[in-house]
Amino acid sequence: MSTEQVEHKADGSWYVRQLRGSGAAKDYRCPGCDQLIRPATPHVVAWPVQKALLSEAAIDERRHWHTACWARKH
Repeated sequence: MSTEQVEHKADGSWYVRQLRGSGAAKDYRCPGCDQLIRPATPHVVAWPVQKALLSEAAIDERRHWHTACWARKH
């Protein structure tokens, strides 16, 4: 079972979960580099601690990032 940590970036606080890749069965597009994250690739899932005004829940804003792209995010 994965657990998330809270990380602080310039644009706010984020829940972050490290995925080993074994559970990922589809492609995701990394918002950091706009490249695909292929199935079975270890990566990060992040979503804001505080939801955006028009979102039902913050988890709805989750995005999949390459681990290195997330690390470079300010």
